[in-house]
Amino acid sequence: MKRTQNMERNLTMVMDFYELTMSNGYFLDQDKDIRVAFDVFYRKNPDAGGFAIFTGLEQIVEYVLNLHFDDEDIEYLRSQNLFAEEFLQYLKNFHFTGDIYAFPEGTVMYPNEPCLTVVAPLIDAQLIETAILLQINHQSLIATKTRRIVHAADGRAVSDFGARRAHNMDAAIYGARAAYIGGANSTATVLSGQMFGMPISGTMAHSFVMFYRDEFQAFKKYAETYPDATVLLVDTYDVLRSGIPNAIRVAKEVLEPMGKRLKGIRIDSGDLAYLTKKTRKMLDKAGLEDCKIIISNSLDEFTITSILNQGGCVDSFGVGERLITAKSEPVFGAVYKIAAVEETPGEFVPRIKISENVEKITNPGLKKVYRIIDEEGRAIADMIAKADEIVDMSQPFRYIDPTKPWKNRYFKNCKAVELQKQIIKNGELVYELPSLDEIAAYVKRQLSEEIWEEEQRFEYPHMHYLDMTPDYYEMKMQLLNDLSIKEQ
Repeated sequence: MKRTQNMERNLTMVMDFYELTMSNGYFLDQDKDIRVAFDVFYRKNPDAGGFAIFTGLEQIVEYVLNLHFDDEDIEYLRSQNLFAEEFLQYLKNFHFTGDIYAFPEGTVMYPNEPCLTVVAPLIDAQLIETAILLQINHQSLIATKTRRIVHAADGRAVSDFGARRAHNMDAAIYGARAAYIGGANSTATVLSGQMFGMPISGTMAHSFVMFYRDEFQAFKKYAETYPDATVLLVDTYDVLRSGIPNAIRVAKEVLEPMGKRLKGIRIDSGDLAYLTKKTRKMLDKAGLEDCKIIISNSLDEFTITSILNQGGCVDSFGVGERLITAKSEPVFGAVYKIAAVEETPGEFVPRIKISENVEKITNPGLKKVYRIIDEEGRAIADMIAKADEIVDMSQPFRYIDPTKPWKNRYFKNCKAVELQKQIIKNGELVYELPSLDEIAAYVKRQLSEEIWEEEQRFEYPHMHYLDMTPDYYEMKMQLLNDLSIKEQ
């Protein structure tokens, strides 16, 4: 049986306290059955990048389907002396009964578009806010950071080495999952490999070399134990004067008499560009042209780019702390905002948040998000439409650029692909969750075939357009106008 986060612990209470206090208020006001719509979106890409990767959906599904309050939870809430007994009894029998729509996991996404929407009774929607956000915020951040690192590696393998620098055990486990979705080839975190079927990798630490009386003996012991997978850590003492010579000696004196080859060496410190170039020459001169060079030590997309630009001879990267913590920008910033309320049966009335900061004004109402694909199969924009609109691309389709609404623009010879899929209906899973390998392949396919290379560069990437249908734009502007009139 596949291990999941909910198998050995009930995570229902992973929620902010205000979700419970608000829900108690809704319950007492007899508003609990009013249906609402909440959107999840974020406002800017990490690292000033051109896109992000939607990740964490499988864990959201696990949480929602297993959501229940046990006796210990109810007793703890009762001890706070804030909640009506009737509300606590309601929670005792609670299970999620709403609907969830989301992008398929691994979808390339952009700011201000809803990657996930909850349409549910008010309390149902309120109680799952924190769990949804923490999964999307964490895993999307790590997947996006990993994709940047993989892009910098330019076809070379990248392995997640980050567990010991992660913020806790869950961050290591689910960070490794997100890294794999982002393009990492393997992880050093064994439980992640067990839980998600990911390849695991790793050889030795400096302590293994230091335990034995000299470096050659350590290398010899390792080669004899793992003759088919010998990768030696060569920087414990001196890479060029000791580590590489001893690795070559083991290759010649231990492995080759067994009919085996030295698979690789790893360097974890020093001037990595310089050392890898010198190492490559020494290995090649010894007839070890097939021996791989692996490097680690505080790598990220910027250091990898620098090393390769300097001519570093690297076959594989082990990336740790700067991947698993997304060190350069460790906050993703997805938010959960109400978009509509069902005031009469079947009629959802839009809600909008306004702010002095224009970027914090939300996109109201029930909506659909489309990816606009041109004749060459490239994504030229995303577009928001009202949920009940018909988007017909068989003819030139007029759209609004909300940053330049006065321009008269049309999509021609394009197709519109609806991004959100229904994941949960009336509290039941109605969507076949893909395997981790399928999600990773989906990311790779989008970035190689659909997403512009200009959006993938690190410096001044092209900003993907988020357009609106004329009907949707008019609805939003009318709502803003109505609210401004009320304020006068």
